[in-house]
Amino acid sequence: MADTGKFWRLLHALPVPGDAEFLYGPQEDGQLRERNLRLYLELMERNRPSILLVGEAPGYRGHAVTGIPFMSVRELAARPGLITENPEGDGFEIPLAPAAQWEASSATVWKTMASWRGPLPIFWPVYPNHPHEPGNLATNRTPRAEEVTAGTPVALALAEAFGVTTIVAVGRKAQNALARNGVAAEFVRHPAQGGARVFAGQLAALNEALS
Repeated sequence: MADTGKFWRLLHALPVPGDAEFLYGPQEDGQLRERNLRLYLELMERNRPSILLVGEAPGYRGHAVTGIPFMSVRELAARPGLITENPEGDGFEIPLAPAAQWEASSATVWKTMASWRGPLPIFWPVYPNHPHEPGNLATNRTPRAEEVTAGTPVALALAEAFGVTTIVAVGRKAQNALARNGVAAEFVRHPAQGGARVFAGQLAALNEALS
């Protein structure tokens, strides 16, 4: 059984500046996101992933709503479930009034996963708080260097807990942060900002090479 205790301790201890949002706090929506993330980790443990896909940061249309990286409400509610293939879905909780129903990056990732061979990779961002423009949660901003540096150990703790053998950086920011921690990660283009086709092709090639 994966020991995620260190992961959760580091996640909850991560500093939260005024223009970032901690997603797993004591408020009702924070508790829902944490329950979803805990279920996600349980489902992924059953799946025995060998790959960790490290993105950049939660987006306000996806991870910041559901609590799960690269998963918007549309993926959260999918039937059959995207992880378990259960006809009734994966069992996640759907927010009552989500800020958004779908996210382009989440859609691209799961479209690519539809043809994935072997256990699904586990997903996590290099900076797990939601960075946003001051006073506006319905925005995304690029995480600062010090935020990425502080957040990287959380991703590495997750990799350690699951015993993954391959770490893949989605975007240069994630790759550079991992490299500063001595991790030579595989690289794929981030699917945002016109990178969807390249991302899908690179991930398919990686899956082929690792199969």
